[in-house]
Amino acid sequence: MKYYLGIDLGGTNIAAGVVDEDYRIVGKASIKTRLPRPAAEICDDMAKAANLAVQDAGITLDAVQWVGIGSPGTANTDTGILEYSNNLDFHNLPMKAEMEKRLNKAVYIENDANAAAYGEAIAGAAKGKRNVVAITIGTGIGGGVIIDGKIYGGQFFAGAELGHMGIVYNGRPCTCGRRGCLEAYASATGLKALTYEVMQEHKESKMWELSQGNPENISGRTAFDAMRLGDDAGKLVVERYIEYLGYGLANFVNIFQPEILVIGGGVCNEGETLLAPLRKYIDEHTMAISPQVNTKLMVAQLGNDAGIIGAAFLGQMQQ
Repeated sequence: MKYYLGIDLGGTNIAAGVVDEDYRIVGKASIKTRLPRPAAEICDDMAKAANLAVQDAGITLDAVQWVGIGSPGTANTDTGILEYSNNLDFHNLPMKAEMEKRLNKAVYIENDANAAAYGEAIAGAAKGKRNVVAITIGTGIGGGVIIDGKIYGGQFFAGAELGHMGIVYNGRPCTCGRRGCLEAYASATGLKALTYEVMQEHKESKMWELSQGNPENISGRTAFDAMRLGDDAGKLVVERYIEYLGYGLANFVNIFQPEILVIGGGVCNEGETLLAPLRKYIDEHTMAISPQVNTKLMVAQLGNDAGIIGAAFLGQMQQ
């Protein structure tokens, strides 16, 4: 049995896992982190998490083929340099060299959203498919594109920033500095903003009761819960949200024509309440040749493990 080690570097948590050749995580560890911190300290913690995961798997680091790291930011997969990460305040960090020095193993790096997309493509909802688009809907919207079985990063390793496709000209401000991005409308943050906007227009809405009259209590579920109670304003929020999200997803289908379009994140817990109308919207707005060959919309299966599994197998693609 061969083993590989994947590290998912986050702003508040570093997760590491030992993955066997059947894509099963056989050992796992996580370390809480905080920002801002010197890069050397974060690299030390990644090495510590890696060693703890190996111990949890009951093997030694010698048994690991290589180490893969998924990190926020622009990861130059040719040089192993993390060129820029806004969240971590990294600039031209030689992450590959630093981690190889600490672990004495070959190290491969990739953007974290790309690594998670790769995980879903090799072991999750899109297992065995060579052309995949994967979207994670959280505070923001992350995404990754797999073309012919390989991660697409573009000429400068910063491609597939899918959350920052414009869907409304001069629309809501986005954290990236642009206006009208998909992330500003279809992320969990965007859904909560839309919920509040509609609540302001409909003081009779059950959404006020569900949020106890406090905008800070609005969640991604508020409008869906209100809709299930027969609330027209809640239904309006859900319909608008699905249109925004569907518009962006239809764009991705038309651009990339993937076999599978994977979406993940807390809003997917709504199940068919979200997925059925979303599939209908996408089918009506994409350039499929026929219903038999159109892109299939699926929910991510690996959850937080997608980044670990995808990172662990970076070596098989980057070697």
